[in-house]
Amino acid sequence: MVMIKMVLLKILLNVVVFSVLILTTVHSTIYDVEKYILNMPNVQPKKSDQYLCTPVKVNPSLSYYIVGFQPNASMNTVHHMILYGCKRPGLSKPVWNCGEMSTLDMQNHEGYANPCFEGNIIIYAWARDAPMLKLPDNVAFKVGKDTDILYLVLQVHYNHVEHFKDGTVDNSGVILHYTENPMPRLAGVLLMGTAGEIQPYSLESMETACPIQEDKVIHPFAFRTHTHELGVRVVGYRVRRKNGMLHWTMIGERDPMDPQMFYEVEKPLIIKKDDYVAAACKMDATKRDRVTRVGATSKNEMCNFYMMYWVEDSAPLDQQYCFTNGPPFYYWTQDFEDIPDIEKLEYRKTET
Repeated sequence: MVMIKMVLLKILLNVVVFSVLILTTVHSTIYDVEKYILNMPNVQPKKSDQYLCTPVKVNPSLSYYIVGFQPNASMNTVHHMILYGCKRPGLSKPVWNCGEMSTLDMQNHEGYANPCFEGNIIIYAWARDAPMLKLPDNVAFKVGKDTDILYLVLQVHYNHVEHFKDGTVDNSGVILHYTENPMPRLAGVLLMGTAGEIQPYSLESMETACPIQEDKVIHPFAFRTHTHELGVRVVGYRVRRKNGMLHWTMIGERDPMDPQMFYEVEKPLIIKKDDYVAAACKMDATKRDRVTRVGATSKNEMCNFYMMYWVEDSAPLDQQYCFTNGPPFYYWTQDFEDIPDIEKLEYRKTET
């Protein structure tokens, strides 16, 4: 099955071509954009909260530039999808059980593997009927030759499986829009998140922050938020220390119950070495009578802020993730002496 996908990709790389007019403030550029359909191969999930992965090999002798992501999925069937770039996939199989945050029992089960065996780069994520994502002009994710992305792995989380019990199968996925035309600006994703737990009948702020240690100029252009049922607000910041003062610049904020698409960063900003990136998820568990821990199932919670960015004439950041232990072990006050007033909400628990 994997070999069939490889053949299909080779065919698509050479046959399915159409022209797109890209307008910039300087000039107009016409280049060929092609499509590749990466779907689940008619799978039948057997249990709730099952994660399935399917891979496709990228031709390592050519460079490809992904400029758009067209989802082919419904929130009635799929909880969320993530597209990973891997040097080697988790398994050499058409489909396998996956999910990096799955239980230890699942990880010890034969046939289980993470999405990637080597390399682990998040390229795209989707949930809650988010629409197509088209990258800005001259921006693309580079895969294939001269990169560590030699496989693309689609991970799909199936929350409920009742409608599969009659034999129905699923082919949810994403249509990749790409070109072989080199792009001057290469895209990357930095995922911010936390571990931790939320106490019953409480309001909580789950927070993370990390310094940028690479000497690159980062231009955020889109962001995406993700929680489960308890999330009411997710926000991301750039934090810069200047003249002894902390300056907090918002990257974006969203109600995570909105379509979990990548939203445009409204005010252009740049992030440089020694800046911090920070994110927080405001959680409302005032009507829940149990402790809620971060995890992969619908009974758990997640706190994620995806920052999509571009760099010019350089590779994206080596840093892919920014995670903390979350509440009650980590709050922003451990890194910053001054927090924006808007974030000094009743959600923050008394620190111990």
